[in-house]
Amino acid sequence: MVSDTLIITPTFNEAHNIGKLIDQLMKLSHRVDVLIVDDGSPDETAKLVKEKQGEYKNRVYLIEREGKLGLGTAYVEGFKFALEKDYDYICEMDADFSHSPEDLPRLIDTVRKGEADVAVGSRYSDGISIVNWPLSRLILSYCANLYARTITGLPIKDTTAGFKCIRRKVLETLNLDKISSNGYAFQIEIHFRAWKAGFKLKEVSIIFREREEGVSKMSRSIVREAVWRVWSLKFKSMFGSL
Repeated sequence: MVSDTLIITPTFNEAHNIGKLIDQLMKLSHRVDVLIVDDGSPDETAKLVKEKQGEYKNRVYLIEREGKLGLGTAYVEGFKFALEKDYDYICEMDADFSHSPEDLPRLIDTVRKGEADVAVGSRYSDGISIVNWPLSRLILSYCANLYARTITGLPIKDTTAGFKCIRRKVLETLNLDKISSNGYAFQIEIHFRAWKAGFKLKEVSIIFREREEGVSKMSRSIVREAVWRVWSLKFKSMFGSL
C-alpha cells in the first residue's frame, strides 16, 4: 500500500523523542510516511532515524543538513521533497509531542473531504487549549497571534500554528523560493500566502502540550522576526509583490 500523505518534522537534538514519535506515526489508522529534516543534531537524532528506516522500509525518510539552518528552510526543503515524490497531503508536525499524533487523522480528513486546503491544528479556535505553559509564555503567544491577525487580516486565530495539513495544490501554487521567514514567522507567512492565493484555511481544535523532553527552540530573534515580518507581508500584499 502506497501512502498519499507525508509528515514533515524538522529536528535538532530530539533523540529523546524521535524514535517514539516515528513508532506512533507508523501505527496510525491513516497510513502516512515520515520525512525528518535534521540540522546536524549532535545528540545523534539522525542515527536513530536511520535505525527506524531499517524497521519501517520505504516509509521513513531523512534529510541531513550541516548545522542549524532553521525551521523555515527545513520545511521548504521538505515541501519540495513532498512535491517531487507526488504526495497529495503534506503535514507539518513538531518532534517533541506538543502535537499529538492522534490528531493527525482529523487534520488530514479535513483537507481530504474538501473542507479546507490548509487544516490548521489550532490552540485558540476553541478557547485556549494549552497544557503546562507558564503564564508569561501563554500571554506572549496569545498576544503575538492577536497582533499578527490584526495586521495581516488572516481569518484564523492561531496564525503561528506549526501543526497542519496542506493540500498539494497549495504548495504547487506558492513560489516556495520566495518564502524568507525562518522562525515562527514562517508559519504566519505560509498561512498568509495560501490565503492570499485564494485557498481556504480552517482551524481544527487541538490540545497543545509543552514538551516533556529536550529544550524549547524559542528565542528573542524568533520573536523579533515575527514582529516585523507581518508588516513586510502586509506591504508586499498591498503592492502586489508577495
